[in-house]
Amino acid sequence: MFEKKSYDESREKNYQLLLKQLEALIEDEQDQIANLSNSSALLNQFLDQVNWVGFYLMKDDELILGPFQGLPACVHIQIGKGVCGTAVSERSTQRIANVHQFPGHIACDAASQSEIVVPIIKNDQVIGVLDIDSPTLDRFDEIDQKYLEKFVDILQKYL
Repeated sequence: MFEKKSYDESREKNYQLLLKQLEALIEDEQDQIANLSNSSALLNQFLDQVNWVGFYLMKDDELILGPFQGLPACVHIQIGKGVCGTAVSERSTQRIANVHQFPGHIACDAASQSEIVVPIIKNDQVIGVLDIDSPTLDRFDEIDQKYLEKFVDILQKYL
């Protein structure tokens, strides 16, 4: 059904294609777990130099591990703790060039060097986060942030 796509255009054009692929992939599906699972797989296939792509979802006032691609991960994250918990408490994207310099970083995978976390906000409530780790320092830039935030904007309409 799906085959690996070669992204040969500029980074912005590639991200625009990714957003169209996301919309096509989830537009007819209402199941949250299915949409998050396919979304993490799509991002994992699209992004280079990443070692973890996935979601944490709010449940009982903490983040709980959701669908992901990568090594096993922390299951519970308190609000305000680590990069993911900070994204929730500050309700803003966290783009961390070097996770080892981030106070309170939660090291689930020792190979991770940089991270970006985008909060998922629906009806003015944070319902989860998109979390992406890289084994490369300073992997994520403004273009990544811009388009990953657009990715989450599309995704949250189907959650």
